[in-house]
Amino acid sequence: MANFRFNNEKRLILFFLAFVSLFIFDIDLSAQNRDKVRTVVIDAGHGGKDPGAVGKKVKEKDITLKVALKTGEYIKQHCPDVEVIYTRKSDVAVSLMKRAQIANSHNADMFISIHCNATTSSQAYGVETFVMGEHKNSSNLEVAKLENAAILHEDNANEDYDDFNIDSPEAYIMLNLFQSEYKNASLDIAERIQNQLVKRVGRKDRGVQQAGFLVLYKTAMPSVLVEIGFLSNPAEEKFLASEDGQTYIASAIFRAFRDYKNAYDKDNVVDDDNDNDNDNDDDDDDDNGDDNDNDNDKVIYKVQVESRSRKVANISQHYKSLKDVEYYEHNGMYKYTAGRFYSKKEADEYCKEVKKKGYSSAFVVSFKNGKRL
Repeated sequence: MANFRFNNEKRLILFFLAFVSLFIFDIDLSAQNRDKVRTVVIDAGHGGKDPGAVGKKVKEKDITLKVALKTGEYIKQHCPDVEVIYTRKSDVAVSLMKRAQIANSHNADMFISIHCNATTSSQAYGVETFVMGEHKNSSNLEVAKLENAAILHEDNANEDYDDFNIDSPEAYIMLNLFQSEYKNASLDIAERIQNQLVKRVGRKDRGVQQAGFLVLYKTAMPSVLVEIGFLSNPAEEKFLASEDGQTYIASAIFRAFRDYKNAYDKDNVVDDDNDNDNDNDDDDDDDNGDDNDNDNDKVIYKVQVESRSRKVANISQHYKSLKDVEYYEHNGMYKYTAGRFYSKKEADEYCKEVKKKGYSSAFVVSFKNGKRL
């Protein structure tokens, strides 16, 4: 096992390189912007001599590979215009750095890294989706440490990762300097994946989180890391080891990708058509609904249609098949809702209509005094 250290000289060098890289990355990233999603990289976590989390019966590296391959097949089948790239298709070791290089070399439009969680407690369970960012609590940091520990199985880790110390808080501060300009887009796909896993597969919602992952910090595109469940929980391990469980998880990730792609592709077409009107359309059509939701302390139900990293230029035109479309902002995302009901039952019925119109990830949300409950 390599001896990881983080001395003062290294810190200063890394800080300088990180600062300079912020500007270098901006140049490289702008060259990779596209109007449509055409290439996705599916990353099966761990592999080879790195088993990842180990349950009583299965290993993370085997589960992630099966789910990754299934996810890719769904995308190939239903999105034939998308090229699917795998970081591995068998039980082989691939360094964290190499995984990012694969994505960058293919000019990918999205990077999805699939993992299984584990903890010392057999009671913890549920799914969570991460983007590159500053961890907000100790549990997020522990997940990052667990996944970053993969470098302990790599032969040239000291050199490749500049003596990165997986247990050093300062090391994670350094990683946060590399936060991508694609953070909002990453949050968008992360929320879609999380919603699919919770709403469609019925997994416990542990939320969309941020933390410093070595596999994400050098990817030059929207990137997420999905923790699909805990192998340390017997019931969840059984589910993840099953054919049905793997199929459900893969299908959920695919659906989130498809919905993101459809929204992204359509959004760029709308923006192109309205480049000369954006300022006026923002003033005339965008309505965050804060005043309307202030209805004598009543609970208002709406159907959340989708989340976007950018504001829609012309709401009435973009969502012309829907009624009473508004948006609210949360975690840097614009979340669009349709309909306005005082009854949950009415909202549920309208949600079914919305899904039939192509918004398959739609779900009901509630507000009171302009605040989401």
